[in-house]
Amino acid sequence: MSVTLRDAATVMLIRDADDERGRPAIEVCMLRRNLASEFVAGAYVFPGGSVDPEDRGPRAEALCQGRTDAGASAVLGVQSGGLAFWVAALRECFEEAGVLLARSTGAGPDRGRLLDTTEPAVAGRFAEHRDAVNGQRRGLLDVCDQEGLALAVDAVHYVSHWITPELAPRRYDTRFFVAATPPGQIASHDDGETIANIWICPGEALARQAAGEIELLPPTIANLRNLEDYRTTDEVMEWASQVTEVPTVLPIVLIEDGHVLILRPGDPGYEEALADRLASGPDVDPGQAEVARAFWEPKAGTA
Repeated sequence: MSVTLRDAATVMLIRDADDERGRPAIEVCMLRRNLASEFVAGAYVFPGGSVDPEDRGPRAEALCQGRTDAGASAVLGVQSGGLAFWVAALRECFEEAGVLLARSTGAGPDRGRLLDTTEPAVAGRFAEHRDAVNGQRRGLLDVCDQEGLALAVDAVHYVSHWITPELAPRRYDTRFFVAATPPGQIASHDDGETIANIWICPGEALARQAAGEIELLPPTIANLRNLEDYRTTDEVMEWASQVTEVPTVLPIVLIEDGHVLILRPGDPGYEEALADRLASGPDVDPGQAEVARAFWEPKAGTA
């Protein structure tokens, strides 16, 4: 039986830092998923998750700054509803990492400025908001209304599109975004879906994955490679703002002699495997699905 695709959004939060040699570098915020999670337990991921009904519609669009649904939909190549992916990315970023990319809409001197939670009273208030949103007692749009904020969707750029392979136990149609972390906010995991957070240079994360120290999924690896050569957030955001062609990556999972082989666009044999899969119809062989499911659930790393 095929698994239903869910719309999802993920954001790579970046900040300026120094590498081990003291040279300018960027770091990306990564969260470790709970070891008891049903999907990708123990893996290090970027903040993200499914697009919710609250993320769509006129109310959400009214609280977004710098993008319309029509404009966002054109960027994603969909007929409508594209802005919901940006809203979901920012909501998940707040829920999972505690960072809210939003600007003041008030009439005072802070109008147009990104939210700053440096002051303890402000930090405490937004910690309560975060708990309420995570506990489904309040929506992010309610928080924005109460605090006089507009979501800074214009500061978030779309850079990657991955669809989870058919044999995975859960499937997501995921849009990846990148954003610079507001200087007045501190990221922290939620102690629920995620159990740890790290700031790490993309190259170091890739090296630790190659050494078997942490678990990373293929889309995470690919997106870290996209960031690996940049030295400043300005460089990343300049690149991201100019991305206009975002190919859809749909890996194909093959089972050969009990082993899982994942083919991506550009790999030898990918086009043939994709054609075979499309010709085989919607049903997935249960035995193959079981082998793939065991592969897709990464074992907890040592980090």
